[in-house]
Amino acid sequence: MKGSSPSMTGQTPGGTTQGTQAYSETGSAPLLTVFTPTYNRAYILHQCYESLLRQTSRDFVWLIIDDGSTDDTRELVGRWIAEGRLPIRYHVQDNQGMHGAHNAAYALIDTELNVCIDSDDYMPDDAVEKIVSFWRRYGSSQYAGIVGLDAAPDGAVIGTRMPDGLTASTLSGLYELHKVKGDKKLVYRSELTRACPPYPVFPGEKYCPLSYKYILIDQQAPLLVLNEPLCIVEYLPDGSSMNIITQYKRNPRGFIFFRKVAMTHSRTFRNRLREAVHYVASSLMIRDGRFLLESPRKLTTLLATPAGALLYLYIRRTKRATTLKTN
Repeated sequence: MKGSSPSMTGQTPGGTTQGTQAYSETGSAPLLTVFTPTYNRAYILHQCYESLLRQTSRDFVWLIIDDGSTDDTRELVGRWIAEGRLPIRYHVQDNQGMHGAHNAAYALIDTELNVCIDSDDYMPDDAVEKIVSFWRRYGSSQYAGIVGLDAAPDGAVIGTRMPDGLTASTLSGLYELHKVKGDKKLVYRSELTRACPPYPVFPGEKYCPLSYKYILIDQQAPLLVLNEPLCIVEYLPDGSSMNIITQYKRNPRGFIFFRKVAMTHSRTFRNRLREAVHYVASSLMIRDGRFLLESPRKLTTLLATPAGALLYLYIRRTKRATTLKTN
């Protein structure tokens, strides 16, 4: 197939990478990297693979970050690379959690744009074509990338659509100013994701909110608005969204780090207060008595302390794993 060459294997910092060289339909390097962090998802990763085979544009390469899987992910991806139907780069590393997998991806990506498609999600057949054509028409260094829609398998948009007539916005602006709801699909310029400091990896923890980088990029440039579904999402029982309270309990330092950044850059007092409440709760989990002194918004944190203490007690005592509604 045009777009592939024999398999290549090499050592990269923190892991091993192998795969095929990618070319677009024009013979040049592809515009887009679709990257997929995965951990023991061999049972469902084929959905993403099959959706990429169906893409109406091949102006992309698929980068799989295997975050220490112990199932047969390696054998599965090896077969796909051998088939040569799709340009695939496969990176294996010790388990670090979702944010550690993102760190590896951003260090390896060498295309102009990148988009994360989680291992339990997949792309509509024309998603890559929409991204590529939209960026080639409207994209420039004035923009951080593209924000599109997530949709359920039945086609229903996750949350709300973005306002008609809105051509560009930061991600925080969409939620705070335009009152958009629900997850959205983010396509970033790789120059910006690579330049942002990596997610911190704390000993014994496996999660730091991915929004950390998105907040930093928001300070640099807005995203072009594409009111089209770019990803089909399924919230599986073993996914982060369905275990967010469990993540709070297991990864307090990652959340403390993130809440400090979020407090610093929140546009409104209401949002700063919400972040401060969560900051207090996570700080109490590790018995950090210096949380007020270490806060970037001390007065807001002081006001948030009673509610933060109550949230801490709730997180400790609840048997729920998620804040999402479940059937």
